[in-house]
Amino acid sequence: MSAESVQALLECSVTELTGRFVTQAQPVPQGLLEALEADPRQGAQTLARKLRSRQEKNRAEGQRLRHLLKFETELWEQGLLKVAGVDEAGMAPLAGPVVAAAAILPRGYKLKGLDDSKKILDPDKREALAEALKRDVVAWAVGRAEVEEIDQLNIYHAGLLAMRRAVEGLGLTPDYVLVDARTIPQCPAPQRGIIKGDSLSLSIAAASVLAKTTRDRLMAQLDAQYPGYGLAAHKGYPTAQHVQAIQALGVLPIHRRSFGPVREALGLAQPSGPVPMQSELFAATPAPMAKR
Repeated sequence: MSAESVQALLECSVTELTGRFVTQAQPVPQGLLEALEADPRQGAQTLARKLRSRQEKNRAEGQRLRHLLKFETELWEQGLLKVAGVDEAGMAPLAGPVVAAAAILPRGYKLKGLDDSKKILDPDKREALAEALKRDVVAWAVGRAEVEEIDQLNIYHAGLLAMRRAVEGLGLTPDYVLVDARTIPQCPAPQRGIIKGDSLSLSIAAASVLAKTTRDRLMAQLDAQYPGYGLAAHKGYPTAQHVQAIQALGVLPIHRRSFGPVREALGLAQPSGPVPMQSELFAATPAPMAKR
């Protein structure tokens, strides 16, 4: 932008400039920020500080997102473009299925604010991110394991089953799969489990948001079907309100009978012995990161 144009903007009121560049978030023309910082008006300098702070936050967000694409970038550079992130939601609740999601991001994709769903506390923000992902990604899918499968397999293995179903639901075979913390039995592609992957990989973070929002909507639907248990509020987790509702109103078909508070409400004995590990039920061999 020319000096004359910057000068013309400086002739505008601070209120007008704030409306354009803060409220409407229009791009700040080159040179304007420096001119506002040199402007003797207190309001102009306050505006400059706001714009500078936003600029620094945007720069930091860009660096954060680039860091979260570390694993994906390594694979993209090897020609493995269809990298699927996989994560689940609903391992700990007493009610409802466990839901997993798989998502393949376009190469170099960045979505401001995208993070591990557990770090995004605002439900509306999670929903907005989920809608953006559904619009932008190469492919996405959800898979679930029902309450009966959870009780039969145990929750750990049911979570793996939901993850496999999510990958199989993509409609294409990924070149590589990044999974939060585990490896998926019978996965149709090479894979890598990443400890705390939902905080370290943008693809896994995307899957975590899709899984969480899908399951939350399902629990809201179940709340309408089974009023009085507060399912829309606690999403089936073992809150004091939920446990009290089970004791007062009884156990529902959607409650996991292999979970302690539900078994207690039914008067069933607690299971003894260790929970089977992954290797006991599945022949799953972790695959190393691909190299070419």
